[in-house]
Amino acid sequence: MFLTINPDNPQPRLIKQVVECLERGGVIIYPTDTTYGIGCDIFNRKAIKQIFQIKQRDQRKPFSFICNDLAEISHYAQVSNFAFKVMKRHLPGAYTFVLDATKIVPDSLSTKQKTVGVRMPENEICRAIVKELGRPLVTTSANTSGEDTPQDPRDIEDRMGHLVDFVVDGGISMGEASSVISLLNDQIEIIRQGSGDTSWIE
Repeated sequence: MFLTINPDNPQPRLIKQVVECLERGGVIIYPTDTTYGIGCDIFNRKAIKQIFQIKQRDQRKPFSFICNDLAEISHYAQVSNFAFKVMKRHLPGAYTFVLDATKIVPDSLSTKQKTVGVRMPENEICRAIVKELGRPLVTTSANTSGEDTPQDPRDIEDRMGHLVDFVVDGGISMGEASSVISLLNDQIEIIRQGSGDTSWIE
């Protein structure tokens, strides 16, 4: 189903409709502040497996997930004072921060080293979805691994709409992935340069 939601003032009725789908184990495509993402409830193993199949992605490469705020991030990742200060300064924003996972994170979303990638996008729609859901949302770009991610949700609907329950239209995306930054051991390391500005990293 193709569902258009106001990107500036997401309609609560439509957000609830999407969340009810997620609670039933659904998979959605939705806007972020970078590319469109494919997502599901992080605690639904069947839905996560479905996303791996859609992406045609090696299951040894876990997905990141979106949190609503820093308090929620600290529930799923080990956040030192150093990491908290860095994230508070730069979130919400176009970054994925790599941190040590807490025990609550499903194994399918953490690496062998028990690390996770967490996001808090500057996008009202996806954060409204996460807030209403009450737990994080899996995030990975809306494409098959190795292919480009369309910026227009209509193109995404044509290409992938039959594989998911909802394609949430929030307008044209910027089309560039987030910058991935490791904060492990209180050291800042750029893993991937993306749309998030990294000029503040020495």
